[in-house]
Amino acid sequence: METQKVLLSEKEIPRQWYNIQADMPTPMKPPLHPGTGQPAKPEDFAPLFPTSLIEQEFSTERWIDIPEPVLEKLLTWRPTPLQRAFALEKYLKTPAKIYFKNESLSPAGSHKPNTAIAQAYYNKAAGIKRLATETGAGQWGCALSLACSMFDLECKIYMVKVSYDQKPYRQLMMKTWGGQCVSSPSQDTNFGRKILADDPDCSGSLGIAIGEAIEDTVTSENTKYSLGSVLNHVMLHQTIIGLEAQKQFDVLGIYPDVVIGCVGGGSNFAGMSFPFIRDKIHGKEVDIVAVEPTACPTITRGPFAYDFGDTAETTPLLPMFTLGHNFIPKPIHAGGLRYHGMSPLVSQLVVDNLIQPRAYNQLQTYQAGLLFARTEGLICAPETNHAIAAAIAEAEKARDEGKQKIIVFSLSGHGLLDLTGYENYLNGNLTDYSLGEEEMQESLKSIQSYPRI
Repeated sequence: METQKVLLSEKEIPRQWYNIQADMPTPMKPPLHPGTGQPAKPEDFAPLFPTSLIEQEFSTERWIDIPEPVLEKLLTWRPTPLQRAFALEKYLKTPAKIYFKNESLSPAGSHKPNTAIAQAYYNKAAGIKRLATETGAGQWGCALSLACSMFDLECKIYMVKVSYDQKPYRQLMMKTWGGQCVSSPSQDTNFGRKILADDPDCSGSLGIAIGEAIEDTVTSENTKYSLGSVLNHVMLHQTIIGLEAQKQFDVLGIYPDVVIGCVGGGSNFAGMSFPFIRDKIHGKEVDIVAVEPTACPTITRGPFAYDFGDTAETTPLLPMFTLGHNFIPKPIHAGGLRYHGMSPLVSQLVVDNLIQPRAYNQLQTYQAGLLFARTEGLICAPETNHAIAAAIAEAEKARDEGKQKIIVFSLSGHGLLDLTGYENYLNGNLTDYSLGEEEMQESLKSIQSYPRI
């Protein structure tokens, strides 16, 4: 029998994170201070993050050691398996081999604890007592609540309203781990109250929730802000995924032709792909595919520009693909992929043609997720279904071309708390939505006066 899954021993867990800034052919453009328009300095981030994470944010060192207390917690479920999707291959009648890196096995059910644990550790070591954050579909809020419980920190989460209403059990998970979760926009911040005064029925956005979390941070005692995606140190912490996958492919004696991940802010995609992009930079032939929703087509249709990371305009101006920080996405079920911007690191790599961006619609991704569930047995998060749709497309292309390809995708999380979306799909209540050009241009008006790239 061929190998079904590759398991690394605990001793083989990567002991360093990989920092792609050391190898990028085009250095990332600096974040800008919104007041001066000049490059932001490390001290500008001090109100939000502990010194250790700020140092990682600005570092260009290739390898950064993972602290032992972080490794100890990661070993609760890591290394995760690299699995072969034999049944899906058979159904598709493809000569391609399809693998997936199963990040759904963490206690929170997704890849998010990889950075949540690291961030909680560094804040605890700095003497911080409380963290504030935002969450979209709730995976990040669950992960940070878990991490804060491990390091005895308080945790306040502002959850995008549409997902707060769609996913009550995510709220319950956060509460179980000691987190306090509120719907965003909320009555707990001045910014939230302003949004609700203007639009009492506002469905929320990650930009709004980030703005609330940052206001909470700077107006509360002994509190720092924690972000689950977008920033450099978050991408760094997630590279443990791809580093493990490379070791597992070494065990098999093969190397992937295509590496795929869904992409919202960029964290799971970066975690899986950055180690392989390093190989690509140094001459390896491998296609790197980032998949997003047509309802929030940041890298497939948005401009590469400077923009705020939040709707309240409190973050530094970040160089990224963006739909405008005032963008309010439609309430599609892939809540974790509805951010208006993209990781600056991922954005620059797209500009340098090291990443192929794609967008799929909601029905196509649920169709792919359902096929995966009925062949491989795993019910995946709606976000992950975007990666599955791309993997299926690549496998079908290999079949039509008669080529034997090795395809791997990041299974970023399970969908056991996303069954309402599956129910709506199965009952025929979901519809496709692609962002209209007029709506996108209206949203982009908010960045017209910002510095150009």
